[in-house]
Amino acid sequence: MLRSLWTAASGMIAQQFNIDTIANNLANVNTVGFKRSRVDFQDLLYQTVRYAGSPVTAGAQIPTGIQVGHGVRPVSTERIFTTGTFKQTDNPLDLLIEGEGFFQILLPDGTIAYTRDGAFKVDGQGRLVTADGFTLQPEITIPSDAVSVNVGTDGTVTVLVSGSSQPQTLGQIQLARFINPAGLRSLGRNLFAATAASGEAMVGTPGLDGLGNIAQGYLEMSNVQVVEELVNMILAQRAYESNSRAIQAADEMLQTANNLRR
Repeated sequence: MLRSLWTAASGMIAQQFNIDTIANNLANVNTVGFKRSRVDFQDLLYQTVRYAGSPVTAGAQIPTGIQVGHGVRPVSTERIFTTGTFKQTDNPLDLLIEGEGFFQILLPDGTIAYTRDGAFKVDGQGRLVTADGFTLQPEITIPSDAVSVNVGTDGTVTVLVSGSSQPQTLGQIQLARFINPAGLRSLGRNLFAATAASGEAMVGTPGLDGLGNIAQGYLEMSNVQVVEELVNMILAQRAYESNSRAIQAADEMLQTANNLRR
């Protein structure tokens, strides 16, 4: 059996995975805080037919050897944490991180997740929560008689309550950063979880220690560039077609061999 059949098949499988990733990027083009993914590929094992440097005669060696590759495989899907476009909403509960950092979200199981999605809401107890009702950490509770809410660039949350002329400080939003954010594990719902590859979360005050500032009334949209993704999709489609033609060529070679007559 020609090894090219399996080699080209691995290329088709890899490009199908590439298309799946591109499709997910395009599907989330309007998702707040979404970070696009990129597929990295790796060539497979090589069969060595002749080793480079093998002696031919006394004092003479083969300058180059013969190796045959066995295809390709996806080795990683890397999140690209470039900043997305900014959208002004004028909603006081919409927050944007200008620079590095993640909001900390408390999950129902007691663990902390991380997100760039700053579209927060207020639940029945006045707490700032995500669209799924997960609480922002540190917890911020807005009084029911609050007239206005203000979030400073350093994360300080103040409110003006009815009947008072002095603002009341409720707390301060803390951000987290990672030495390798590409190592975070996606949980869906715009959330990430820390892993051994990402390192431990380094929590601090916005605007300090490399963390970005917080902007109120803005949202960070997806960093997906539609034109770039469409170009990548065309390249993946052409690579898929090329591999399928390699399979077709190998099949025709086998058919020719099977039709040989003595």
